[in-house]
Amino acid sequence: MNATPLRHDWSRQEIEYLLNLPFNDLLYRAQSVHRERFDPNRIQVSTLLSIKTGACAEDCGYCSQSAKYNTELEREKLLPLEQVLQAAQAAKEKGATRFCMGAAWRNPTDSNLTRVVEMIQGVHDLGMETCVTLGMLTAAQAERLKTAGLDYYNHNLDTSPEFYGNVISTRTFQDRLETLAHVRSQGINVCSGGILGMGESRRDRASMLAELANLPQHPESVPINMLVQVEGTPLYGTAALDPLEFVRTIAVARILMPQSYVRLSAGRTQMSDETQALCFLAGANSMFYGDRLLTTDNPEADQDIELFRRLGLDFEETSELQATAARCSDRQRSGEAEAAGGAPG
Repeated sequence: MNATPLRHDWSRQEIEYLLNLPFNDLLYRAQSVHRERFDPNRIQVSTLLSIKTGACAEDCGYCSQSAKYNTELEREKLLPLEQVLQAAQAAKEKGATRFCMGAAWRNPTDSNLTRVVEMIQGVHDLGMETCVTLGMLTAAQAERLKTAGLDYYNHNLDTSPEFYGNVISTRTFQDRLETLAHVRSQGINVCSGGILGMGESRRDRASMLAELANLPQHPESVPINMLVQVEGTPLYGTAALDPLEFVRTIAVARILMPQSYVRLSAGRTQMSDETQALCFLAGANSMFYGDRLLTTDNPEADQDIELFRRLGLDFEETSELQATAARCSDRQRSGEAEAAGGAPG
């Protein structure tokens, strides 16, 4: 069976059509696409650590770390290298293959970037993939991160271009696209997704997915977050999103970006086990693991292990980059066999 071809020309109307499909039809289609490229019962897990917390100059309406809002979050300086590496080792021992580090900056200074580079190299020495999210980057800073051996850079689009101004005013949607372009130009893998439940419409969700799917190259990781409402932020008190709408968005992300890892990210503490199970059925095959996501709670590891047991899921033991390389090799061998007149292996 030939895999669904990759497209970069999705219209918003096509995506809205998918979002409006009967729920069972949508999940069937998404699961069919998922099985073309992935083992449906293996989930890649990452751990996320806040290496510098609070006092951010941005005004993102969802964020507890903005200096503009009174969320009673304690500000912290950049963590020492030893503490970061201890956390990475603990994450590895619990099954994580990627260690993500986040700093609450509008953009890093060159001196701060030097310290982050040491962290990247130290985590690599532990045998883990590395990911950082540091805010906006210049082209030169992206080059430094590439030289350091960074595997992934996270920079979410957050929402649609049309709704973006309702959430953030201190940087533009185009600023985000430019940072992604700097990262991609260096050959660093891209991790980029969005946040649902901020008061956006289904049309906005379609527009955000179109922006991601129509990038020149799909993000290797697509985190889909549910808004975690933090008292003191402008979005606190926003009407909760229907969990089935969240599942629909996961499913459409899987259809639009067939070879990307779609990550079930923030907001899992608000989701029932049944909602999370539907997300995995819809094509989510990655998640954050550990009891904290930057400054918000995440389900405890034991709770996730028990959910995996009930669903018959396993942790993906190889790293995401290794698993992707193996799938590409398998597809190449299959294509060579077909060209030679043999059956796919």
